[in-house]
Amino acid sequence: MKKIAILVLFALFVNVNAKQINLKVGATPVPAAEILEFAKPLLAKEGINLIVQSFTDYITPDISLNEGSTDANMYQHKPFLEKMNKDRGMNLVALKPIYIVPLGYYSKKFKSLDSIKDGSTIALPNDPTNYSRALILLHDNGLIKLKDPSNLNSGEFDIIENPKKFKFYPVEAAMLPKILEGVDSAVINANYALQAGMSIKEAFFYENNKSAFVNVLATKKGSENDESILKLQEILLSKEVKDFILKKYKGEIVPVTDK
Repeated sequence: MKKIAILVLFALFVNVNAKQINLKVGATPVPAAEILEFAKPLLAKEGINLIVQSFTDYITPDISLNEGSTDANMYQHKPFLEKMNKDRGMNLVALKPIYIVPLGYYSKKFKSLDSIKDGSTIALPNDPTNYSRALILLHDNGLIKLKDPSNLNSGEFDIIENPKKFKFYPVEAAMLPKILEGVDSAVINANYALQAGMSIKEAFFYENNKSAFVNVLATKKGSENDESILKLQEILLSKEVKDFILKKYKGEIVPVTDK
């Protein structure tokens, strides 16, 4: 009986110590939440229970992370995170880059770039970093000319040439696909384009993989060396996750390899 009691106690001890660690990660639905859901069983093998919390905007996930409601998030590029830290007094840290969500230039009213009329309206994401990013994309493709296209904080006052006299209309990023038919054209983040059933192949032009705006895994300062977050990062950069991104999004979303 004594031997059986010892075995039972040992089994209970092992069961308690094998309990999974909960890791709550914020994300926008596409592609971030989908990528995290794919990574979930891979993390479970490491004793980590990944809880994916989905957000539909770009601001709330960082607020949640800064307040401690989530442990990490994945949906934003580093310039956006740095802007949030500066503007809102947050203490968030960008870890390694995971994937690229290219901005694309779309229109339902015009069939080609050459046919876009003078004075047309271009809707742009209204958050500061993606607004600058959109202007840089327009510069890179010859629609406007910026004073310094390497300035990731470029604004409308930095436009030194606008030969077609385009008008710029800032809109919440998530709304851009919904209003596309009501404007002449729009610069849209690929994640929201995908959610709306659109393809980057429909865009007149889009960012390449040399973009400075690569999406990162982020956490709050002080948690950079948390073992569960580092394990998540390792899995997100694994061949399994990379292959999933390539297969599922067919080039619409581009994985970043660990260097």
